Amino acid sequence: MTEIKTKKELETALYSAADALRGKMDANEYKNYLLGIVFYKYLSDKLLYHVGEVLESDPKLPLQHNQKLYEREYDTNLDLQDEIKNSLSFILEPKHTFTYILNEINGEARDDKGIKTFQISDLADAFNDIESTSHDFEGLFQDVQLYSPRLGANAQKQADTIANVIKAIGGLEIVHAPGDILGDAYEYLIGQFASETGKKAGEFYTPQKVSELLTKLTLVDKNYPGGMTVYDPAMGSGSLLLNFRKFIDEVNGKPDEVIYYGQEINMSTFNLAKMNMILHGVDASNQHLRNGDTLDEDWPPISPVMFDAVVMNPPYSLHWSANKGFLQDPRFSPYGVLAPKSKADYAFLLHGFYHLKNTGTMAIVLPHGVLFRGAAEGKIRKKLLEDGSIDAVIGLPANLFYNTSIPTVILVLKKDKDDRSVMFIDASKGFEKKKNQNELREEDIQKILDTYEKREDVKRYAHLAKYDEIEENDFNLNIPRYVDTFVPEPPVDLKKVASDLHETNVEIEKNQKELVGMLKDLTSDDQNVMSGLDAIIKELEGELHD
Repeated sequence: MTEIKTKKELETALYSAADALRGKMDANEYKNYLLGIVFYKYLSDKLLYHVGEVLESDPKLPLQHNQKLYEREYDTNLDLQDEIKNSLSFILEPKHTFTYILNEINGEARDDKGIKTFQISDLADAFNDIESTSHDFEGLFQDVQLYSPRLGANAQKQADTIANVIKAIGGLEIVHAPGDILGDAYEYLIGQFASETGKKAGEFYTPQKVSELLTKLTLVDKNYPGGMTVYDPAMGSGSLLLNFRKFIDEVNGKPDEVIYYGQEINMSTFNLAKMNMILHGVDASNQHLRNGDTLDEDWPPISPVMFDAVVMNPPYSLHWSANKGFLQDPRFSPYGVLAPKSKADYAFLLHGFYHLKNTGTMAIVLPHGVLFRGAAEGKIRKKLLEDGSIDAVIGLPANLFYNTSIPTVILVLKKDKDDRSVMFIDASKGFEKKKNQNELREEDIQKILDTYEKREDVKRYAHLAKYDEIEENDFNLNIPRYVDTFVPEPPVDLKKVASDLHETNVEIEKNQKELVGMLKDLTSDDQNVMSGLDAIIKELEGELHD
């Protein structure tokens, strides 16, 4: 088993496993295979380590040793089977573990006839074992298309391709990797695939630095020693939610005390989120995830459920039904109008804001149009400002996201504000330029957070606007109306400019005289050449005379 000491080592090893699939399909497709198989190995290894702990009271016995134990005990030890199901919520037959299949591929596992070669059906049966054990695992591997012709022209070539992926990660120790390395590396892979495939993959992934900023904005001036509830109604792969595990200690909380709620409309992406939660070690009782349409049907619907923090990076300017019946929906009814059919930005915002506790904070990424567009959106914006709900407007740099190059804005919302002022921050110039995308640096994030918390003007960067000022601007929140980033040009010294021009002209005249002298020294037997030279010399002498 390969020993992993750092997150970087694991990232490198996992990403190299994709080499078996590169060239056969684009990254957005092979991510399904690689992430699915990595997740399968994690579950299988976790099961075998658990077997060693139950049977020999050692949670770190070698996997090959535990595999032999499992094969010996499985059929007769029903108590062992029950214990595994109760503890892990799933079970695999011994011949369906990752270790057994890897042994098949390496020629170490044999059937009754003494020969056993790996077949795609072996892995398909293993996936079915996991999915059929518990509702929580249902459909997790549906995007790993094991019989796809993209893997190879026939069954043997398909099996060879998958076998190469399995061998590439076969030696990795991923259950006992230190800290939260595996979960973080999993997010790294998702991010890498998003960067390689652009818009399509970027729809399920928010870059880590943006996620960090959104999370920390909701934690400013908070204290959650007894844990907190967080909600992302457009959660994608769940990486934005999981950031709260990293930073809850800053508000006196513990990672295992965060309760996650999330909804995602795309089933494949929803499955990624479930895998992501499991790989980060989130207890099943702490995660409440749903595959569904956030706007079409309110969720969570009971009471309703309210949250300490709401974070969102929804699809921008999405079309939605805007059915008139939604005017009676408590999420939208206080505003008297609905977000337009062609732009669901405010529909997402109002949904998330509805589920925010009175003491909570919401941070959402949206296009700049939400700051100034009129009609129904203008009315919604005015109502939010009249209620004092918008706490900050933060302009981000362009090209931060994989699915769009446009500049975006973060709106921070609260329900318990003492006044109706709005903190405007123009952070559009604070970034590091990378190969494909721009990226926020730690110093950029910290500057935004410090400015947001202090709520003081910063020249050419931030301005605290009172409600009267916003009202005078007709509730238009376009950042340049409040933060003047214009840098005047330095004054021009006309005397120096005139002096420089004179010196330049003198130098030009000197060079022309030298050129005329050199041309006069030229001779040729060709009369056409000589007549051409005479014409050039006369023209230059004329310019010198002038």
